[in-house]
This record gives sequence, C-alpha cells and structure tokens, in this order.
Amino acid sequence: MKTVNLEKKKKPARSSSLTTGNLLFRLLGLFIFDAGALWLGLNLLFDGYWPFTAIILVITLLINVIWLRPEAYPLRWMSPGLAFMILISVYPILYTIYISFTNYGTGNLLPKVQAIEVLEKRTFLPEKGADYNTALYTNEAGEFALWLQPKEGATGFLVLPGQRVSSIHVGAFDTDGFPEQLDGWERVPKREMLKALSQLQDVEFGEPPNVVKITGLNTAAEKQPRYLYDETQDAITDKATGKIYYADDTAGAFIAEDGERLIPGYTVGVGFKNYNRFLSNPAFRGPLLLIFIWNVTFAFLSVLFAFSLGLLIAIAFGRDMPAKKLIKSLLIIPFAIPGVLTILVWKGLWNPINGAVATTLAGWLGMSSLNVFADPIGVKVALLIVNVWLAYPYFMLVNSGALQAIPQDMYEAADLDGAGAWAKFKNLTFPLLLVGVGPLLIASFIANFNTFNVIFLFNGGGPPMVGTPTPAGHSDILISYVYRLAFASAGQDFGYASAITVIIFFVLAAVTLYQYRYMKIWEEVGESV
Repeated sequence: MKTVNLEKKKKPARSSSLTTGNLLFRLLGLFIFDAGALWLGLNLLFDGYWPFTAIILVITLLINVIWLRPEAYPLRWMSPGLAFMILISVYPILYTIYISFTNYGTGNLLPKVQAIEVLEKRTFLPEKGADYNTALYTNEAGEFALWLQPKEGATGFLVLPGQRVSSIHVGAFDTDGFPEQLDGWERVPKREMLKALSQLQDVEFGEPPNVVKITGLNTAAEKQPRYLYDETQDAITDKATGKIYYADDTAGAFIAEDGERLIPGYTVGVGFKNYNRFLSNPAFRGPLLLIFIWNVTFAFLSVLFAFSLGLLIAIAFGRDMPAKKLIKSLLIIPFAIPGVLTILVWKGLWNPINGAVATTLAGWLGMSSLNVFADPIGVKVALLIVNVWLAYPYFMLVNSGALQAIPQDMYEAADLDGAGAWAKFKNLTFPLLLVGVGPLLIASFIANFNTFNVIFLFNGGGPPMVGTPTPAGHSDILISYVYRLAFASAGQDFGYASAITVIIFFVLAAVTLYQYRYMKIWEEVGESV
C-alpha cells in the first residue's frame, strides 16, 4: 500500500533582488511624481490658487497609497485614469460649488496675491519725469540699447539696460536727430522693430533712479511704479495722488476712505450671498421663475411629443408594408445628421424674409411676414418643433426594439378575450413598453432640461425680456441663462452663475428621484400584466 504524501510543495520564494529592484524602481517613480506635484502645488499656492493645490494634494496622496500598499495592487494600472477622472470630472464639480460661495466675476477674477502684483506693475510719469524720442540699436551680441533724445532739443545720449553709456563716438545725425552710426551698434530696421519692442516692454534702461521704459514705437519715459503695497497695513498707496487704499476682505477690493476702489479686486468668500440673491430678491427671482417654468415645460413637452411621434411611427411601420425598411431609413436621417447642422438649417427655414417654413405659414395665415424670433410664444413653438425633429428618430428606434420584446402570445390571449386595438395598447403594450423605456425617458428629460445647443444656436434665448436686472430672454432655459450671466453679459458674474448651477443640480436630482418613483409603479404594473 502506497503512502500518499499530503504535504504541500512549497512555492519557490521570489528573488529578493527582483523584489528589491521593483521596490526601488517604484520608489524612484513616486519620488519624481511627488517632486513634480510638490513644485506645481507650491507655485499655485503662492499665486493664491489653493483649490487647485488641494486637488493636486489629493491626487498625489491617492497615487502614493495605490502604489505603496499591496492590497491596492489591482488599482495601480487604473491610477492614471483615476487621477484624470478626479482632475477633469470631480474637481470642476467641487470648484463650481466653491465658486458659488465667492464673489468671483468681473473685477474679482484674481487671488489677492496676483491682484497686488498686477497693481504694482502699473506705472505713471511723475511731474519731474522726462520723456524722450527714441531710436533702438543692437550689437553683434544681440543686445539692445536706446538712444534717448529729449523733446526740449538737448543733446541725446545712449542707455543700456541698467546703465548709461557716458562716452561713445557718434557719427552723423539723420534728419530726426538720431545717430546714423555708433561704434559697435547699428540701428534696428523698421521691419524688426515690433518684434524687438515686444521683448523690451518691461525692460528698464538707464541708471536708477532715472530709468526709462519704452512707451511707444519711438518714445520712452522715466516712469515709476504707481502703486506701493504695505504688508503691515494691508494697504496700497497711490504715489501719483498720495491716496491710500485699504484692503476690504468682505468686498474683495482695496478701497479708499472716500469709497473709491482699485481695479482689479480679488476673490473672497461671500457665504450664501449668491443664493440669498436668488431666493430673496424679487428682481432676480422674477425672470428666473419664468425661465424655470419654461425650462420644465420645454423638457417635458419635448420628451412627450418626441416619444409619442417615435412610438406612432414604430407601431405604424412595425407591420408588413411595402418599402418599410427604406422609409424607416429615411426617417432616421434627422438623427444621423449632426445636430449643429440641423439646428442651423431650421434657423434658416424660420427666417422671416426668405425661410421656407416662415413664408409658407405666413401665406396660410394671411400675414405679410411671420417673425417667430421676435414673438415670445412663436419662438417657443418653433424650438419645440426643432427639438422634436432632432429626438423622434431616437425614440422610434428605441420603441421599435421594445415592441419586438413584448411576447406575441399575450396579444393572442387578448384577441381570444375579445380585446380591441385600443384596449390592447392601453392595458398591454403601453405598460410593458414603459418598463423598458422608462429610464430612457428620465434620461431624455434630463438631457432636454440642459439642452444648450438648441437654444443657443437657434435664437440665443431671445427675444430679450424688458426691465430685468440681468440679461434674460423669453426662450432662455436655466443653462442658457447661466451662460449669459457667466460669459455673454458685459459684467460676468461667475459666483451667481455657479449658485444657479448648483440649484439646477438639486432640481434635476429631485425630478429624477420623483420620476424613478413612478417608474417603479410602472414596473409593478408591468409585472401584473
């Protein structure tokens, strides 16, 4: 009788040199990654961009945890994708929420550190400061020099960055009073002047305190920094007027005692001010309420009409009929053509001067012309027609597939019970259809709630509402109204636009949950059919 050895064979141990080499390679890669992230994060932090610094810190910690902990091994090759997902998807959402609690907008776009730097770069010409006519010269080493010719007619002189040339041989002068020849220097040709001047805009020529800066194509002046920041007082002094502007961290600006403020200001937190502005101010809430009602109506009617038309076509062409495939292929064309092109074509069709649809309808109605773009009701009807045209092929395809999934024996049983066509559709087809396409209806409602392209390309949200404190149009939906506030208006208000965006998110979340609740009811109905 043979004895069976049940002792398991031990697996050979992994080479320690291989393990050590992998670990060292991994640590070297993490060191390079962490060093780059640290350099980028510190530079952003010093410039005042702490939200971006925070997200870089989160990504760096996540990468280190994934690559150092053995249990996170499956995520190692997914780590670049996770990092980009956080940076591209998660961070914009969090940053939008953050912006909604700030005064970020026109005049307050920069962090405080950068706003001070911008102000300190501004210069002015003091009362005793001289201005000159200039000519630009260069040498074989590629260095530049300025010949300064005082406008009072005094003798000119040559200056380099940081120094003045005390003695140099000057040849003949041209008609403008500039040297035609200088030892070791030649005049920059006119065709190269703009390129050279663009490199020398911030260069100071001459010896302090009489330094000059280039102010034009052939001019320079002894300009000095106009604003001086005092960190102890947290204030900026205007050297031209002597006025002092103190930092006001509630308003996000440097403000003088007489109320004058310096521009640019800087970004500060304002708490729930943007949300209170929406909820408590009737002037802002008025147009927003009309826009919200139209937004819900537009999304609901678009889904309703597109779904109904698509279902009607799917049922009609679900039967055997001549050229069924050809006709269904032609009906899919609006879905196959890029939406941008379709919207622009429809915009031309509704043109009140020569648009085919507008002129035809005007003739039927006995009108000289029909301009839906100037009519608050007419433009909404036109937008619904355009949006249904874009969406019905999708629902036709979806409904065609869903109808094919309904068992035919159920219809045979209904025929035996003597049910008519309407009874079969109402009690059999429609409930079972909603079980399959119900989630798609919810997704379509959300998509139409935020369908920016149709509104923006067709008529830009017009015609404009009269007497509103912010620019708004009768056919604007919330997303296009937010676009107006953030980008299209003269004074951009990103903080208020972000607050409305957050509100839109919660509205959509509530509508979605409400619709899913009724989808469960339809699923129960479908199970009982």
